[in-house]
Amino acid sequence: MDGSHSIAIPDMGVTYHSTHGAIQESMHVFIESGLRYINHTLNTPGTLSVLEMGFGTGLNALLTLAEAEKNRQKIYYETIELYPLEAKTIESLNYCEQMQREDLTPLFNLMHTCKWNTIIEISDYFSFRKNNMGLTDFTTDKHFNLVYFDAFAPDKQPDLWTVAIFEKLYNCMQPGGILTTYCSKSIVRKAMTAAGWMVEKIPGPPHKREMVRASKD
Repeated sequence: MDGSHSIAIPDMGVTYHSTHGAIQESMHVFIESGLRYINHTLNTPGTLSVLEMGFGTGLNALLTLAEAEKNRQKIYYETIELYPLEAKTIESLNYCEQMQREDLTPLFNLMHTCKWNTIIEISDYFSFRKNNMGLTDFTTDKHFNLVYFDAFAPDKQPDLWTVAIFEKLYNCMQPGGILTTYCSKSIVRKAMTAAGWMVEKIPGPPHKREMVRASKD
């Protein structure tokens, strides 16, 4: 464990991140296998666009913000969340402390407290929009370079791991765009493939053997 918090929902039998360490899991699945990978493989002039399914604790957005600031890379980040966390839960999160980036705390708080469904300039390198809706209701005229697919597991949210959902995401991607997710179940890979994605299994984070990275040719 890396000491970072993971939020549990006992009624659903799920946690928002790995109990073995939220930060190390998100770093591996979304930053190293997603953001850093696409920066090495895709020459994208200007702003890189990221779509996240499942804002949750805001950890993936925070880690992406840290990368944008470190690399002086402009990132447009859009996220979808139907059930926002309560303020008292957000206040208890220790991610900035564990990252030794207490300087990011005001920006992390701003992501949680800013207006929904509006583009907010969090910093010079990070513009942000959070959508208070479900993925099935989400529409956009933007095309993204990268998707962080961080929904709860297929047995908990089966409606979010379907061919129709992955087709929807495929259609709002730039050519060469990629999607990363922690889940590598065969039903998920088959749904992605049926939606047109090129799917590969890659090594997962600690305590998880595999994950998935999918690409749009």
